[in-house]
Amino acid sequence: MNTKPEIHESLKGGVEGVYQSVAKLIRQARSNVLKSVNHEQVIAYWKIGKKIVEEEQAGGERAEYGKTLLENLSARLNREFGKGFGKSNLKYMRQFFLVYQDRICHEPRGEFETVTFNPNLSWTHYRILLKESRPEARNFYELEAAKNYWSTAQLERQMTSFLFDRLAASKNSEEVMALANQGQVIRRPEDTLKEPIVLDFLGYKEHHAYTETDLEGAIIAHLQEFLLEMGEGFAFLGRQKRITIEGDHFYPDLVFYHILLKCYVVIDLKVEKLTHGDVGQILMYVNYYDRTIKQKDDGPTIGLLLCADKNEAVVQYTLPENNQQIFAGKYQLHLPTTEQLKAEIQREYQEAQLRFQQAKEQG
Repeated sequence: MNTKPEIHESLKGGVEGVYQSVAKLIRQARSNVLKSVNHEQVIAYWKIGKKIVEEEQAGGERAEYGKTLLENLSARLNREFGKGFGKSNLKYMRQFFLVYQDRICHEPRGEFETVTFNPNLSWTHYRILLKESRPEARNFYELEAAKNYWSTAQLERQMTSFLFDRLAASKNSEEVMALANQGQVIRRPEDTLKEPIVLDFLGYKEHHAYTETDLEGAIIAHLQEFLLEMGEGFAFLGRQKRITIEGDHFYPDLVFYHILLKCYVVIDLKVEKLTHGDVGQILMYVNYYDRTIKQKDDGPTIGLLLCADKNEAVVQYTLPENNQQIFAGKYQLHLPTTEQLKAEIQREYQEAQLRFQQAKEQG
């Protein structure tokens, strides 16, 4: 027997609208509950770490005492509360407190204490953050992960690819400190740039032969990962968007709109070393968008050449001295080793310092 209530045809639209609204509220409520549980877990684990450290300091500093304490605590907690309180996890909680001791703030009368952590981040996020020993880099990753709602996999990938170092390489000391304390704040086109762009998610094997068309297609197939690598604010508009100038057709590889800078971003991909002709071509694309496409409220168009290799001097001499719109950046198809990435970052840092010095002398 069918007990499902009949819905008059004229009411179906209204019922569907109500259903979608109610379903959205339920999903949001469940998400809020999960976020609240994760947040409370983070605070509880910090407090557990604090108790362990206090007991070690009060009860004895001998290594044997600390080992016995963790073993006994782990056994009893696992019996009563189930898995999750193994010795290794308790050690993480201890380290968590030691690294984040400054997250405690006392109420005015000193009767209560509040522990402050971002509710968008889970215990697994903080476990990953503990791998970073430099406070300034760890602060940056925490801020960016919370602001951009990074999953734990995304956070680990950004840390493994040294995002902080790649962004910091082209900045002066004051800008690096701002990066550590505020995260990535985008006010100028330069603020979006990192060197190198790491495209390991494309799945190309070492020494893989590919064309610019192949590279473009692979990026489109992994657009979400590419947007994460490019950073906050990029919105994809299209690929091979035709430009027609007096009957001649041209096709920029990728076109984005940057929501924070309020401007178009035209990207051309080059699988070989950059030439002055490549720079001239992207300059033409930028001029076209500035003069034909952009609206009154849009900022100046940005042109970005992503290339396998570049000669910085060729780029500088091809462009006007006051260039603030065209940028060339190297990409890598594989996650480099720590040594390789450090060498690349150091090279970019030295080039950036030279540019700062030249600008200072000219100003």
